Amino acid sequence: MRTRVKICGMTRVEDAQAAVDNGADALGLVFYPPSPRYVSIAAAQAIAQSLAPFVQLVGLFVNAEPTYVQSVLAQVPLDLLQFHGDETESACCRYHRPYIKAIRVKADTSIAACVTHYPSARGLLLDAYVKGIPGGTGTPFDWSQVPAELNKPLILAGGLTPENVQQAIRMTQVYAVDVSGGVERTKGIKDSNKIHAFMQGVANV
Repeated sequence: MRTRVKICGMTRVEDAQAAVDNGADALGLVFYPPSPRYVSIAAAQAIAQSLAPFVQLVGLFVNAEPTYVQSVLAQVPLDLLQFHGDETESACCRYHRPYIKAIRVKADTSIAACVTHYPSARGLLLDAYVKGIPGGTGTPFDWSQVPAELNKPLILAGGLTPENVQQAIRMTQVYAVDVSGGVERTKGIKDSNKIHAFMQGVANV
């Protein structure tokens, strides 16, 4: 089975196009104002309108008020929701949309236990725990913590780059990888050459 790829933190149509042209399966839009990769509704709409069929658009939220999530859903055609805060399962389910839940992995985190807390999630995204930062840290965690077999798709994030993505996939055998800073020129601005190199790394595992 090939490894799926999500490229997160899209803020520009040209970056979204570069990701799609290089074979990305999903694009992430960050609806979290403190993030340097935060995207406005207008920019999100432009990105959505530029996409070819069969590319998923994922909306990332962090402890967002339900009214804000509903407002985004009313204006941007998101295929999947990603919750990156302290949301409970019931909070994730309230929008009646497919979702993935991010887990910030510490040294003592039981990923298998986390799976039982979100049985309705389509998958779990594993990111490194950095105090005070809900995601996009550019920091990897100990990949040996990823269980070999779980009944839930796992998405690996945190510090992935064109240089280490092959090793990450070989070690973890995850369903998908999620990259943001590892393919950027500056925060929020992607680098098409890095995107190409990252996708080649995934394809050559």
